[in-house]
Amino acid sequence: MGNRSAAGTEMLNPVQLMRRGGSMLLVLALAAYATHARAEDQKIITSHGISTFGDLKYGPDFTPDYVNPNAPKGGEIAEWAFGTFDSMNPYSVKGTSAAGSTVMYETILTGTADEIGATYCLMCTTMNYPEDRSWVIFHLRDDVKFSDGTPLTADDVVFSFELFRTKGLSDFRTIFNQQVDAAVAVDPHTVKFTFKPGIPHRDLPASMGGLPIFSKADYDTNKRDLEESSLVPFLGSGPYVLDHMSTGQTIVYKRNPDYWGEKLPINKGQNNFDTLRFEYFADSTAAFEGFKGGAYTFRNENSSKTWATGYDFPAIAAGTVIKAELPNGAKANGQAFIFNLRRDKFKDPRVREAIGMMFNFEWSNQTLFYGLYTRINSIWENSYLAATGAPSPEEVSILKPLVDAGLESATILTDPPIAASVSGDKQLDRKNLRSASALLDAAGWTVGDDGMRRNAKGETLRVEFLNDNPSFDRVINPYIENLKALGVDALMTEVDGSQFDNRTRPPSFDFDMITGNARGGMEPGDEIKQFFGSATADNSSFNVMGLKSAAVDKLADVVMAAKTKDELTVATKALDRVLLAERFWVPQWYKNTYTVAYYAMFEHPDKLPPYALGETSFWWYNADKAAALKASGALR
Repeated sequence: MGNRSAAGTEMLNPVQLMRRGGSMLLVLALAAYATHARAEDQKIITSHGISTFGDLKYGPDFTPDYVNPNAPKGGEIAEWAFGTFDSMNPYSVKGTSAAGSTVMYETILTGTADEIGATYCLMCTTMNYPEDRSWVIFHLRDDVKFSDGTPLTADDVVFSFELFRTKGLSDFRTIFNQQVDAAVAVDPHTVKFTFKPGIPHRDLPASMGGLPIFSKADYDTNKRDLEESSLVPFLGSGPYVLDHMSTGQTIVYKRNPDYWGEKLPINKGQNNFDTLRFEYFADSTAAFEGFKGGAYTFRNENSSKTWATGYDFPAIAAGTVIKAELPNGAKANGQAFIFNLRRDKFKDPRVREAIGMMFNFEWSNQTLFYGLYTRINSIWENSYLAATGAPSPEEVSILKPLVDAGLESATILTDPPIAASVSGDKQLDRKNLRSASALLDAAGWTVGDDGMRRNAKGETLRVEFLNDNPSFDRVINPYIENLKALGVDALMTEVDGSQFDNRTRPPSFDFDMITGNARGGMEPGDEIKQFFGSATADNSSFNVMGLKSAAVDKLADVVMAAKTKDELTVATKALDRVLLAERFWVPQWYKNTYTVAYYAMFEHPDKLPPYALGETSFWWYNADKAAALKASGALR
């Protein structure tokens, strides 16, 4: 959270997603879980990793297929970040944490960029767990060290677990307190987590392996506080440490020359840059000009207009800056206009449907986005988990109890999933305007003499778009014009990043609509309750829309109870249908490529993995090319 990278653009990038939905490490730490029948005599599994379903792709002591194991070390990669920062603590709702601030911390297990649902030993040599996964033991390597050279032990793991269970983000506390019975340091290099009985355990071992580990001695000695904003980072064991910063303007991390895990096979070809630098800009226009001038060297372009019209400067023609579209196999990020369902005016789904109908994606895509985007219509868009067409018999068997209980309409058993409205090529689609008008009339928001929609109390239907992205103005303003034609008192309020964070985080939730994202993992589990569960509706920055749905809560349990990949797929598609029926969003757009530009001193593996761009990890710096760029004056 708190990270702010290339904002001011049409697509939320990974750093923005962390700010609006929590740390990416947190998302990995809160992976899915499901029920396994407990047996009296269970086989105890010893392994170098764990997978949700099926076998691990890699054996022990592996190097990922997608890296260049001989990639040279050295140089710097620099990217841009939007706005400012005032904290190095990404695990607190207070403050705005710096871009890249999780790079200093590690977890016991780590994933790969070419596999879903699998994690492997990083800090550990092996792990033990029973078939029902009701507990897990991690055997830590005896050479793991924090960046100050002090050893990392099982006591630090237990300390970190207890810390997250009592302080910091409420999302950790909710899951850990509900699911984990105990964490015990068996000896200095062995830690055991025991899980509570009567709950699904499928991915709890991976969840515990995804916990960021801090130094207990550093935390206690220096009187740290996980809940407070601070410019002094916690002590971690990661490959990078803080080098220097100009608060709110620049932050630089340097590769730790004494990094304990440098020679591990799993780390070969990764962590290649000597320094990672993030330069902050107040707006996207200034940031793009800074890139052209060499103020930073790698840009993940999220503005369709800039991509289509801006890359005609001399460095592109000379080949000193490379413009490329690279494949992106990840699911869409669920970017959308998000309603605040805590507002009484949005309680009626007809109101939300009517407001959603007035966003004209088709016109926006052709007029504003140069046709580069595709509409999002599923929480799991661009994946095999997205619900399509009429539900299958297997989906119907899951959905019917919800219909029988009066939690869902019977149409969910026969109809295709709710999709975003389709508009014509004019900004204001008259057909949608008439349909939306009828919905608001039926919901009790009728047009008065002044042309404004009012309820029985005489209150106008006021919809405020809270916006911290100036480049989104050109998207939101036409939407507002369409809503005004409907009689809605629509407006946009521009705020800076700090105000945006304060108004969209607990406990305030002081907004009507924002651009955010609706998340869903490729092997969903208990993160569903974080993102969409009733228990987190009023205390979580994940469930920013404040969704409280008994149907969603019940289906989340079904998803978590899936024992096979096929069962999980069916359950997720059923959940997708129910989530879409809630109409808590007005879905926006995605693209299945990375649009990047970078100075021609960076290189990457010929075949990139499907689930990560990896520019700060497994790309590398060509010193000869960099020297040539500097000699030509193309690079500072």
